Amino acid sequence: MTEALSFLDPIHSIPGIRAGWIERVTGLPITGDRDHAMDQLRPWHAAAIEDATGSTTEWWRAEQIHGTDLAVVPGCPTLIAPDGLPVVPGVDGLISRHPGIVLSIYVADCGAIWLADRRTRAVGLLHSGKKGTEGNILEKALTAMRDHFGTRPADIIAVLSPCIRPPDYEVDFATDIGKQAANIGIGLFVDCGLNTASDLTRFYSYRKELGKTGRMMAWITLDPQP
Repeated sequence: MTEALSFLDPIHSIPGIRAGWIERVTGLPITGDRDHAMDQLRPWHAAAIEDATGSTTEWWRAEQIHGTDLAVVPGCPTLIAPDGLPVVPGVDGLISRHPGIVLSIYVADCGAIWLADRRTRAVGLLHSGKKGTEGNILEKALTAMRDHFGTRPADIIAVLSPCIRPPDYEVDFATDIGKQAANIGIGLFVDCGLNTASDLTRFYSYRKELGKTGRMMAWITLDPQP
């Protein structure tokens, strides 16, 4: 389980913004569907959030329906997911400029995209697989961050997580995300370049494991200013 990797260093270059990435939990067999997997992984992910921030009380998660809608948190409605924790319904992205809360996204071949604004200290986290990329959730997130926080694309650092890639998947949505970032004018886009389907000792892969697998977790938080 890895909570911080070098590909997140650009995010950590912004004072007060921290991000993490929780890989496959070694020694934890998962043979069920998503709800079963999330229930099994809940204590591991909660422990990682608590280690990073000292609390799990301001932990915000998206329902993730393979769409392109986003929510500004905190302050939006939630529902209780099958693992017993709240999620924001109907969205695949979360954005915020509220210190002290944690945003998280789960993936098992799709990409997680961390967003951090060097000027306003707004943050975001997106779930972008084949469908989310086709709908350009990245551009929608930047529009929402502009409208709510005054974000300019040139001030954004964006990082793409490990995700499935050719030859293990017929669609190279990671390359498409990079092209979208360039078209939007994002100041710095980093693709970690790692393929979730190529190393099942580190990653969960929905495709390789035929749906009976866990989920990695991406998170980001904005520390309160001293």
